[in-house]
Amino acid sequence: MQTDDPATVLDAEDAKLVTLARGARGRAATIEGAAVRDDDGRTYAAATVELPSLRLTALQAAVAAAVSSGARALEAAAVVGAATSLDPLSLAAAADLGTPVVILAAADGTLRSRSKV
Repeated sequence: MQTDDPATVLDAEDAKLVTLARGARGRAATIEGAAVRDDDGRTYAAATVELPSLRLTALQAAVAAAVSSGARALEAAAVVGAATSLDPLSLAAAADLGTPVVILAAADGTLRSRSKV
């Protein structure tokens, strides 16, 4: 994975993903929120899922929401939370739909990295 300069300013569409991810995180009061944009421009947001029978990272949940709505490819993904890097399972879920860019931001929305998967 190649990481671009984290100081790079996000364009409006990617900034929207960060905002949606922050909203999902806040509504669910979880450690992570994520949002993805499919190849038709539709967005999906989700938070970490921790149930006795099901555990998903926020990015896995957002990818699942997109797939369950018919998405076949993603243009970008954003994850917001305390993590300074993404776990392999989250990256694998994004890669399954050919996501070229994954944005990682702090809980306050501050950009940490913009990585090419």
